[in-house]
Amino acid sequence: MADRSPTVGELFKAKAVTDEQVSAAVDAYLADPDAGIHPIADGYVVDLDAAVVQHPWAALVVANEEASAAASRNAIRTAILLARAQSA
Repeated sequence: MADRSPTVGELFKAKAVTDEQVSAAVDAYLADPDAGIHPIADGYVVDLDAAVVQHPWAALVVANEEASAAASRNAIRTAILLARAQSA
């Protein structure tokens, strides 16, 4: 059976997740890459570490010490938006 959990991006599009909540998740990951489960919206959480590790481009950018801060933030944000949110 297919995973029916919405992506964070789908929740964002439906206005269930705000830009501020996504930015807070990016900040949480940058503060602690092993942060793990993070509340993203009412009733939803996302595993920040898994989101980045499972996104090949984001994992590459984050591992690259020469990547700019902006590139890292954008890669992490993309990975989070594409990650499946889980019911809390």
